[in-house]
Amino acid sequence: MTNHSSSKFSLSERNVSMLTDFYELTMSNGYLQLGLKDQIVIFDLFFRSVPENGGYAIMAGLEQAIDYLANLSFSSEDIAYLRSLNTFSEEFLNYLAHFKFACDVWAFEEGMPIFPGEPIVKVRGPLPQAQMVETMLLLTINHQSLIATKSTRIVRAAQGRPVMEFGARRAQGYDASVMGARAAYIGGVAGTSCTLAGQQFGILPLGTMAHSWVQCFPTEYEAFKAYALNYPDNCQLLVDTYNTLHSGVPNAIRIAKEVLEPMGKRLRAIRIDSGDLTYLSMEARKMLDANGLEDCGITLSNSMDEYTIQEILRQGAEVNSFGVGERLITSKSEPVFGGVYKLSAVYQDGKPLARMKFSDNPEKITNPGSKEVWRFYDKETGYALADLISLEGEEIESIHPYTIFDPLHTWKQKTLTNFEAVKMLKPIFVKGEYVYESGGLEAARQRCQAELARLWDSIRRFENPQIYYVDLSYDLWELKEKMLADQAGSAHA
Repeated sequence: MTNHSSSKFSLSERNVSMLTDFYELTMSNGYLQLGLKDQIVIFDLFFRSVPENGGYAIMAGLEQAIDYLANLSFSSEDIAYLRSLNTFSEEFLNYLAHFKFACDVWAFEEGMPIFPGEPIVKVRGPLPQAQMVETMLLLTINHQSLIATKSTRIVRAAQGRPVMEFGARRAQGYDASVMGARAAYIGGVAGTSCTLAGQQFGILPLGTMAHSWVQCFPTEYEAFKAYALNYPDNCQLLVDTYNTLHSGVPNAIRIAKEVLEPMGKRLRAIRIDSGDLTYLSMEARKMLDANGLEDCGITLSNSMDEYTIQEILRQGAEVNSFGVGERLITSKSEPVFGGVYKLSAVYQDGKPLARMKFSDNPEKITNPGSKEVWRFYDKETGYALADLISLEGEEIESIHPYTIFDPLHTWKQKTLTNFEAVKMLKPIFVKGEYVYESGGLEAARQRCQAELARLWDSIRRFENPQIYYVDLSYDLWELKEKMLADQAGSAHA
């Protein structure tokens, strides 16, 4: 198989095929022992709730999932380690040694808004293969979708002001820093402090100085002067090391007048990283303007998220850009994206037989069968109206009205007219061969911006957003209800 790599930061450069939960391998070994090596099945990857009770999430991580699947193989060292555990049959070890990915995969494109319950990745193929990719698919999609979703919220809160991702040192591990920066860029940040992410993905690397630079010099003025002489075309000074208003800003103004302006240069910006950011920014703005530095920007940082940004803007903060670190790169307020991977069909005589997870917890009951996901767009406004999960093979014709209904409260119905119905699951692999053209990271970022603009404001708000409709087709709803009734009947028989 031809290696797929969207960047130099490729999983083909390091073997991560063993990055899987151990039970994926024990189950796959068992399937082979039971003669199920070629049994075709379908798994759905979906999530149950939006982080922070938000109205939407953002799909991200598909490029790395593709990279993993395209390069999935087991080395002689992997086989030797598994053999040493005295758990696996030689038949299974030989199967892994000659492994070739052969599944069909469909997925939402990166940057697309996604909603609870709908399959965002669908895998169809031989049971051992479809089973063993679960961990890495979840790991990849869960993490980047979490950070991309959080980033869109923070970027929206900034109301058009650039947001810089500053979280490299607070990320939960090396990959979380790099891939988190990638996901944040899809979500709309202007750049990243992570140089490796800049190198590998073409994201603009950003950052100027830390407090340690200022502390290394006898005086704050000398520190600023040294920096200005080194970077006269992009001089941005951190002004809160000692005293923002009585030392930092006055010294920045002196540098602008005594060092930069004689060179024909302008002070680009100051950054405030502590204290009452609203008050300090307002006072700093007055001081800068009074000295003819109206074009000097003000950047604010210091443990921010969408709520703090929203609040300081409401209070009248004078700010041109934001640096956001730990609360973005870790999605600190809710650091888990709850994607799951569940079996939905087993093939018999070439046809998918629906499978369904039953549970005493209604929210854990899955939707059965081989499915499609449709998004209805209003032809007049362009806004997304609802999503529909249908059985594979159902066709939604835009020329006819279509009635959607709440799967739990079926009396809640709405008839849609003048819509365009678009399939959301795009073919990624066909029998293990890569068939998708992604357009790269910039395309994902642009798609995110464009598709978020097609959601109603009520769905995008932070507090108590309107619930976006994700309904079932009648045929799928009927199948699910029948399976629930049959299960209830057998339980009481």
